[in-house]
Amino acid sequence: MSILNILRYPDSRLHKIAKPVTVFDARIKTLVADMAETMYDAPGVGLAASQVDVHEQVIVIDTSETHSELRAYINPELIWVSPEMQVYEEGCLSVPGIYDGVERHAKVTVRAYDADGTQFELEAEGLLAVCIQHEMDHLKGKVFVEYLSPLKRNRIKTKMLKEERELNRHNKVAQR
Repeated sequence: MSILNILRYPDSRLHKIAKPVTVFDARIKTLVADMAETMYDAPGVGLAASQVDVHEQVIVIDTSETHSELRAYINPELIWVSPEMQVYEEGCLSVPGIYDGVERHAKVTVRAYDADGTQFELEAEGLLAVCIQHEMDHLKGKVFVEYLSPLKRNRIKTKMLKEERELNRHNKVAQR
């Protein structure tokens, strides 16, 4: 297993639309394992393959305190969403340090495949429902900051670009 590089907003690769997985093989199992290790290391509760520059419909989520409930969602689709909405304070591993309220469905039912290619359905509410919707957005090329006002989004974009420049400058100095 290895830690993968997480793309940072506003990287244009975060807006690529992921393709469905058609072959469930060792490569997919390795991808899921690497994504899980990357998510736990970050640390986070969810990660989409799009965030690690693999544009396939693969998500890993573990909302447990003990990191004991890891589940892969491959080719996920929402088959039911509640009419009730909720605002949840969201963050994102691709937008580190930024949190804001996003309105999403309070409950969802998702149909997906696990890493072995076995289909399952899962009803979710609370944090898990939010995570599923958030990560599925990544597969559609959407980052949570796109739900925010243009003013907030531009401030976040400016902040992220500034941090990237400072990091690159620091790395160049360290390489000398």
